[in-house]
Amino acid sequence: MITTKQRAYLRSLASTLSPTMQIGKEGIKETSIIQIEDMLDKNELVKIKVLKNCDEDIKQLANSIATKIGGECVQVIGSIFVLYRRSTRKGVKHIDLNI
Repeated sequence: MITTKQRAYLRSLASTLSPTMQIGKEGIKETSIIQIEDMLDKNELVKIKVLKNCDEDIKQLANSIATKIGGECVQVIGSIFVLYRRSTRKGVKHIDLNI
């Protein structure tokens, strides 16, 4: 569980990111979860855009994905949400959350 200050710091980092994935009308599939996990292992912070043709509620979708991957939903704004999970890969530059 991340603190409010850590969440604010992650939001500031995410503000410069572009969405790296889109979720459409089919919603989340197992392959999408695997893709998100791979992106988080490489970057620790991922911004995802939900298209208008997706029928699911964005906040519920973001929280369910975060639960499935063992990460945190940092922010939901409009049709975009940000996920964070500390990487276990060696050689990855980790985001320092010691605030």
